[in-house]
Amino acid sequence: MARIGLLGTGIMGAGMARSMIRAGLDVTVWNRSHDKAAALASDGATVADTAADAVRGADVVVTMLYDADSVYEVISDVAADFGDGVPWVQTSTVGLEGVDRLGRLAAEHGIAMVDAPVLGTKEPAENGKLTVLVGGDEALRERVSPVFDAIGAATVWVGPELGDGHRLKLVANSWVLSLVTGTAQAIGLAQRLGVDPQQFLDSIAGGPLDSGYAQMKGKAMLAGEFPASFGADGALKDAGLIAAAMDSVDMDSSVMRAVAGRFAATVDAGHAREDMASVIDGFDARTDH
Repeated sequence: MARIGLLGTGIMGAGMARSMIRAGLDVTVWNRSHDKAAALASDGATVADTAADAVRGADVVVTMLYDADSVYEVISDVAADFGDGVPWVQTSTVGLEGVDRLGRLAAEHGIAMVDAPVLGTKEPAENGKLTVLVGGDEALRERVSPVFDAIGAATVWVGPELGDGHRLKLVANSWVLSLVTGTAQAIGLAQRLGVDPQQFLDSIAGGPLDSGYAQMKGKAMLAGEFPASFGADGALKDAGLIAAAMDSVDMDSSVMRAVAGRFAATVDAGHAREDMASVIDGFDARTDH
């Protein structure tokens, strides 16, 4: 049985841990907030007191932390605890500069890193239905596939270079964030114009303009209830990473920066840890950012 050291058990990491345990993997978890890791003990995870304890003896190390800085800090501390040839599967969304930085860190310590961001939110993570977008040496495929098979419904090997997975991830997230923000804009406009916003969702239902994601997030917006599936703070972070990627290839990033502005207003309004559907409150002119 492969032993997995998972660093990071927030919304996504906790779901991934449960999916790996269900698949029969031996999972040791660590999180900076110990209580979040400890909650997984009842699911069958071994809870490590330190990140180094989670890494020692692991056949594969997986990171699902917030951003590039947090991943860099944690891996810098535990790099010496990796076993010889143990691959590092980096699933956090860190942007293209972040991937380059982490890749250099891995190379400095002789660690074989795989760039593997995921598409999906809390429910797919809990149910092993993520889509894994992989950039890295295919010679590592056999060793890391048990992790991908456990957490994902599909694995796409995008290319052989670190960053290949992230390029597709940023493309996909540019669409997701635009869709959610556009849905919020339409529902907010309907409310302010005195139109029943449910009529908007009903009018696109089943047609070429429909989207299951728009219907799901739109329902949350109408209810004003935002249990976190993908936090607004994470959406703001990713919007900035996408805009930076667009700038790096001489593409106008003004639309994505406007999206980031709405999420910044949403975070400022107190919704940082609520679901990104709360971006509807980022359209209040009084929260302009």
